[in-house]
Amino acid sequence: MIVEHTPNMVVRPARNVWSAVRRGLRHRCPNCGRGQLFRAYLKPVETCSECAENLGRIRADDGPAWLTVLITGHVTVGAALTMEMVHPLPVPASIALFSGLTLAMALALLPRAKGVFIGAIWAMGATGEE
Repeated sequence: MIVEHTPNMVVRPARNVWSAVRRGLRHRCPNCGRGQLFRAYLKPVETCSECAENLGRIRADDGPAWLTVLITGHVTVGAALTMEMVHPLPVPASIALFSGLTLAMALALLPRAKGVFIGAIWAMGATGEE
């Protein structure tokens, strides 16, 4: 078992960041991987129903929104430019298509991005409270 020492000399087991991120991506508790991470669309649970890990103290803040906009913007703009070069659409059709794509991607990615950030923050032992 690998342990790490914090400045206050509290010893706790090292946490696997990639495992916690994968669990967060699947909306699962970063500690056990069995309990649900969210009680609503973007509302994390206070404690895991399976392992009682305190998750309510972890604040992801603007990180998930930033990641969602970064990914959605690159995919949507790339698709729009490619479509314009290969098979141009009328402007109203293009606006409707790419607005819908942007909205669908943002709504699908935002909770996953929040799960990734919560998993990473949990694994690093930070809470976002400081």
